[in-house]
Amino acid sequence: MGISFNAAALLNGNGIDVKSVVNAILSRETGPLTAWQNQQTDLSTQAGLLNGLNNNLTNLAATIISLANPTGPLTSQSASSSQPGILTASADTTATAGTHQIVVSNLATIGTIYTNPVADGNTSFLTAGATTGDIKLQVGGVSGATHDIVITQGSNDTLNTLAKYINTQKWGVTASVVTDAGGARLALYSQSTGTPGALAITNNTATRLVFNTPVGGTNASFTLDGILLSSATNTVTGAISGVTLNLASAAPLTTVQLTVGPDTAAATAAINSFVSAYNAVIGSLNTQFTVDPTTNTEGPLGGDSALRSLQASLLNDATYSITGNSGLVNLASLGINLNNDGTLTIDNTQLNNTFTANPAAFQNFFQNASATGFANNFSSDLTNLTDPVQGIVNLDIAGNKTQQQALTTQIANLQDRLATQKAALTLQYAQVNATLEAYPSLLQEVTAEIGALNGSTLSTPFNSSNSTPTTGTATG
Repeated sequence: MGISFNAAALLNGNGIDVKSVVNAILSRETGPLTAWQNQQTDLSTQAGLLNGLNNNLTNLAATIISLANPTGPLTSQSASSSQPGILTASADTTATAGTHQIVVSNLATIGTIYTNPVADGNTSFLTAGATTGDIKLQVGGVSGATHDIVITQGSNDTLNTLAKYINTQKWGVTASVVTDAGGARLALYSQSTGTPGALAITNNTATRLVFNTPVGGTNASFTLDGILLSSATNTVTGAISGVTLNLASAAPLTTVQLTVGPDTAAATAAINSFVSAYNAVIGSLNTQFTVDPTTNTEGPLGGDSALRSLQASLLNDATYSITGNSGLVNLASLGINLNNDGTLTIDNTQLNNTFTANPAAFQNFFQNASATGFANNFSSDLTNLTDPVQGIVNLDIAGNKTQQQALTTQIANLQDRLATQKAALTLQYAQVNATLEAYPSLLQEVTAEIGALNGSTLSTPFNSSNSTPTTGTATG
């Protein structure tokens, strides 16, 4: 937009609008600024999309690594109990598939001993006139260690002080004082189950404490496929190779069936995680390359050829196949189907049936010793695609960051230059404005002086509409 002034108005002392004039002059210089700022906004939008895509790609890589892991979910084993209230179990990858019959006769228990009640926990239990006594406590059955407890008057001759003393010895025994309507009792509990936790009092002199018959401290007893076994704990390892049994309750008249085999739930969950992660990446890419019918444009990253290359690579990996393997040669043969938009859909019934029928071939499709399985191949590609430096998306992110930094520098330099020009132009046109506003007064003075020289005065003074100088207004 051009700038023009009304000469008559200027000569009347109205001056000019300095700010408007300076802004009008500078507007011709700020043209690139708007374009650069728009580019910066676009790059910021693209950066957010690229980072989101990169996160999705990283998640996909993690699910593929899981499928390629030789000790991962595809090779995991499960142990299922017909009576979880009696027995549960877990299996590792070394467990052999099979069915076992188990009867739990009794659980491993801790050893306990109680004394008869005495008046209270703070009264000495030494016999009248005695100042010392001796108690021998055996821990661990007949072959266990015997601990000599020397009772000393004023030191450990009450239930409370004796319990405190025993708890400091670290014998694998916990002592406490139990008080009820009958009085106070000393209670000793072993910290181990089975024979290692059996307790016994082998000597007790010069005290009024009477210890009851010890209870507990017995091993668990159970039969496994008709073989009688025992365990010092209720967590049993070694009875079945690769399987840990957890005995929950005794049921000598109930047979529990334990089934060991491939973990279908773990395998299915891993496959579903992979498909979900894969679809997230493909879905993000599809959004960028789909033309919006209302605007006839693609997404902000639609022109990124590197992402089209990424899309092609992922689609190629999804259609990877092997030969033989009992017919399980591609995703479709497992029940994982490729849709027209490149995403995947799982037929869970077919997937479960396929895994149950031939878990070895199922695993072999994804991973094998020669590293030619589906997951092996996909993992190799994703390692390159997600490389922190050379990965496709990371290269895009780095390039985007470089462009944003360059634009930020250009914008800052232009704004600095415009600020300098604005200051100079404001000073220049402020001086012009001051001169224009002073013009009527100067004209009157000159006219008066000329009149005086000619011996006459002005009959009509010069009239100005600007009685007080102002910053003026632009005219035109």
